Amino acid sequence: MTTEPPPADGDAFTAVAGQPGLVAALRAAVAAPVHAYLLAGPAGAGTAAAAAAFAAALLCPSGGCGHCRDCRLALAGAHPDAVTFEPEGAYLRLVDAEEISRLAARTPVEGRRKVLVLTQFHRVREVGPALLKTIEEPPASTVFVILADTVPPELVTIASRCVRIDVAPLAPSTLAELLVGEGVAPEQARTAAEAAAGSLDRARLLVSDAGLAARRQAWSHLPERLDGTGATVAVAVSELLDLVEAAAEPLRRAQAGAAAELEERVAASGERGSGRSRLEASQRRALRRHRTDELRFGLATLARRYRDALVRDDTDVAARVGAVDAINAAAEALARNPNEPLLLQALFLRLPPLPRETNR
Repeated sequence: MTTEPPPADGDAFTAVAGQPGLVAALRAAVAAPVHAYLLAGPAGAGTAAAAAAFAAALLCPSGGCGHCRDCRLALAGAHPDAVTFEPEGAYLRLVDAEEISRLAARTPVEGRRKVLVLTQFHRVREVGPALLKTIEEPPASTVFVILADTVPPELVTIASRCVRIDVAPLAPSTLAELLVGEGVAPEQARTAAEAAAGSLDRARLLVSDAGLAARRQAWSHLPERLDGTGATVAVAVSELLDLVEAAAEPLRRAQAGAAAELEERVAASGERGSGRSRLEASQRRALRRHRTDELRFGLATLARRYRDALVRDDTDVAARVGAVDAINAAAEALARNPNEPLLLQALFLRLPPLPRETNR
C-alpha cells in the first residue's frame, strides 16, 4: 500500500528553483501537451525537478495544483502513471529500448494519460534508431519527457521530434541566493556556488564539504609541479584521484541515511515493493555522476589557472592556449566514460609548467 506524501507548499512547480523560463514554458504546455518534450541541460540545474513537476501537472485535474493526490504522488515519484526510466549502464542498451517501448505502450493505470520520463538520454548511443518510432508516434495516452545533459549527434534525430527546451546551468549568484535562502551563511554559500558548475544539487553537497578548498588548491597548483617527467605526472594523478574519491564522503553519508530509512521501512512492512534495488542503482549512478562532476571541477580549476597566466603576461602564449584547449577536450571526454588515470596522465604530460604565483 502506497503512503501518500503530505501536500506541497505552493503548486507543482514550486520545487523548481532558479529556472523561471523553464517553468513558464512547461506551465504553458500543460493545457495542450504534445507527444514529447526534451529538456536539454545539466540535471543539477533543475531538469529532474521540472520533469516531476510537469508530470504532476499533466496528471492533475487542475493542471498542477500541488496539493491533490495526483500531484503529491507524482512529485514523490510514486504515481503509477508517472514512470521514470533510468538506464543502469554507461549507455542505453537494446534491452533498455525494448523496455521503454513496452512502458510507452502500457495503458494508464488510473487516468487517461501517463507520463514517461527518460533520464540521462544523452547516453542513447546506438539504440536511438530503435526508439525513434516509439518517441515520434507514441500512443495518444503517452507523453514523453526526455532529460539529457547534452544533445550528442546520435540524439539529434530524436530531438527533432520533440519540443526542445534548453536549460542553462544556474548562475553562481542564483545558486548562492538559493543556498542563503536555505540557511547557509553567505560566504559559505558563495564558495560552494562558485564550485558547483551551475548545479544546485552539487552546491548543496559542497556546503558541507570541508575538503573543497584543499582540492581547489591542489588542482590550481598542479602546473607548478610539472617537470615533463612521467614519474611526477603519475604521482600527481594518484593524489588528485584520491582527493576526488574522498570528496564523495558527504554524498555517501547522505546515501547511508537514505539506506537506513529504507531498512527501517523494510523491517516494519517487509521487503516486497520496498524499492531497495532502485535505491541502490540510483545511489550508484549518483556516485558516478559526483565523480565526473569532481573531475570537471578540477579540470575547470586547472584551465582557469592557465587562462589567468595568459592575462598576467605574454610568455608562451601558444603553449598556454594549447593547454586550455587540451584541458577542455579532456573534460568533454569524460562523457565517454574513459579510463580516468590514463586520461589525466596523457593530459598532464602535454601541459607546460607554470611559475609559482608570487601573490600566494
